[in-house]
Amino acid sequence: MKKSARIFLYGIVQGVGMRYSVYRKAVSLGLSGYVKNMPDGSVKIEVEGDEVAILSLLDYVKNDVRWAKVERTKVIWEEYEGKYKEFKIFG
Repeated sequence: MKKSARIFLYGIVQGVGMRYSVYRKAVSLGLSGYVKNMPDGSVKIEVEGDEVAILSLLDYVKNDVRWAKVERTKVIWEEYEGKYKEFKIFG
């Protein structure tokens, strides 16, 4: 089932290759949206696609980004809107 999610990552998540890692994994999973560094030191991911793929991305960012240390996540699930055509890296 297609879903949308806003994911916030907290911890050591900036300056460790998180955005590029998220981008590569999201594209490989067929997801669309974006990843962005936030001023408070967190990383925000807005993502759309298959719910199982989104969960796979979430597991990946929590456990498999080499130099990152994700201490806390916040996930807001929403209905799929189809507002993104591809996955991008911002700021």
